Amino acid sequence: ICSLTLCFFSLQLVSLLLIGIAAWGIGFGLISSFRVVGVVIAVGVFLFFIALVGLIGAVKHHQVLLFFYMIILLLVFIVQFSVSCACLALNEEQQSELLEVGWSNTNSARTDIERNLNCCGFRVFYSNETCAADCLRTLHCRPCAPIMEEYSGMVLRFVGGIGLFFSFTEILGVWLTYRYRNQKDPRANPSAFI
Repeated sequence: ICSLTLCFFSLQLVSLLLIGIAAWGIGFGLISSFRVVGVVIAVGVFLFFIALVGLIGAVKHHQVLLFFYMIILLLVFIVQFSVSCACLALNEEQQSELLEVGWSNTNSARTDIERNLNCCGFRVFYSNETCAADCLRTLHCRPCAPIMEEYSGMVLRFVGGIGLFFSFTEILGVWLTYRYRNQKDPRANPSAFI
């Protein structure tokens, strides 16, 4: 049960990290899109409750809770493993296309990027566009695409590696839950299993 409890705490750690990073991004003004932050916090709360269900199921040796925990954790593993592999597999051209699609589809992220990276426009800045960067006052702004491309590869490798690490702890949790679920309850009547 100790190794199973360790898996529950690693899932709770991931959930609290997601919630903390989202709150940090809002608190420091790095992210102004409440939709993005809301989704990250919702995923963190969901993972926290799933870990709590698994922990209660392990302590009480409740077969149904352990089964649902195991199935949901397996689904989380599949999604997280897929996203991590996708992050690690993107080449520079695909990263550039992904950045351009994100740039053209969201105004709030565009404003955040311009303000935080002190740049204007994606590849070219036209004088009739608006820009939230401080460099606009000096009229000497760099385009945002080269700056974002410089960081995107590093960030995708970091996120993919962390996601891959925690996805393997999740599959370990599925295996340990399966093994623990099939054991006899030590608090039960021993003669009931004969």
